[in-house]
Amino acid sequence: MAAEPLTAPTDEPAFNRFLDAARIAVAAEQAGGADFALAMAVGYAKERVQFGRAIGSFQAVKHLCADAFVDVESARSAAYYGAWALAQDSPEVATVAPLAKAFCSETFFATAQTNMQVHGGISFTYEHPAHLYYRRAKSGAQLWGSPRAHRDLLATRIGL
Repeated sequence: MAAEPLTAPTDEPAFNRFLDAARIAVAAEQAGGADFALAMAVGYAKERVQFGRAIGSFQAVKHLCADAFVDVESARSAAYYGAWALAQDSPEVATVAPLAKAFCSETFFATAQTNMQVHGGISFTYEHPAHLYYRRAKSGAQLWGSPRAHRDLLATRIGL
């Protein structure tokens, strides 16, 4: 059976719509990855004992996790809004997609870094999965363009 094209090869709006859908899908994956990396960090901070108490009770670790939590919740909202706009066929998709992709990329990478900091040296070994999230965050940030490229695209689309 021969393949049938869904649109003309020169249909730029359809191609841009596909790219925006892909950006939103990657943003959703990154928000989920950031959420899991944060859960790993918090779980480890609760169980790891140093100087007779859980490391999660130390102010520096609390601040790392609290800052990551705020970013992860914001990334989740950006990804949800992008998915909603795409499902509603909203004209806002053109601005929401690059915004969500840039923000979720940076959040996943920062949260993966936080996870590795909380875990310490064990996170760099192949026996521990923390480094896998770090690498996934870094590679996903470049997928369909870097966060900077997406901010530039957003600026272009809103006329700046």
